[in-house]
Amino acid sequence: MTIQEWLMSIAQQYQLLGIFIVSFIGASSIFFPIPYTVIIFYLGLEGWDPVLLAVIGGLGAAIGELTGYLLGYCGRKIISTEKRQRMQYVTKILNKFGLAAVFIFALTPLPDDLIFIPLGTLKYPIRKVFAAGFAGKLLMCFVLAYFGKLYGGIIEIFFGEAGGWVTEILSIIVLVFIYYALMKVDWQNVFEKHSKRRN
Repeated sequence: MTIQEWLMSIAQQYQLLGIFIVSFIGASSIFFPIPYTVIIFYLGLEGWDPVLLAVIGGLGAAIGELTGYLLGYCGRKIISTEKRQRMQYVTKILNKFGLAAVFIFALTPLPDDLIFIPLGTLKYPIRKVFAAGFAGKLLMCFVLAYFGKLYGGIIEIFFGEAGGWVTEILSIIVLVFIYYALMKVDWQNVFEKHSKRRN
């Protein structure tokens, strides 16, 4: 039995609870894609209510994505106090457009961990991260369920397992780059220069 078949059996056996579990499992995996979006897509084709799939699937996925946030949050312990204080200025910058980035990562096939893990490290307010993530996942699941029949092949490729190990490796490389930037850039200086330009 493939992982996709296993996930589908959970969704069909446990119905709404199954959809929540499948979405949670799929979204909580770090870097290794689990095709829960394909399950949402097929359930839409089978006639499930797209709104119901969007709400239950979106909620499960949004909660699952918080595993990346919590991983970053716990990782703060190994970062020096000086670097943590410097990184707080990133949070001030993110307050301008950070939630839009969370929404876009949650909505699209972009690896969510690339933004959720750094936001946890920055101790960005979890309620804001969850709200933006839920909004993105809600819309994504609705699109998959509602438009799956019309654009089946494209959506399955776009949201499915496409990319495989290449996507995983690229995601890890980009995450390392993001962390390097968080540690090395003088964010206080960046923030102060940005503030002066606006004034």
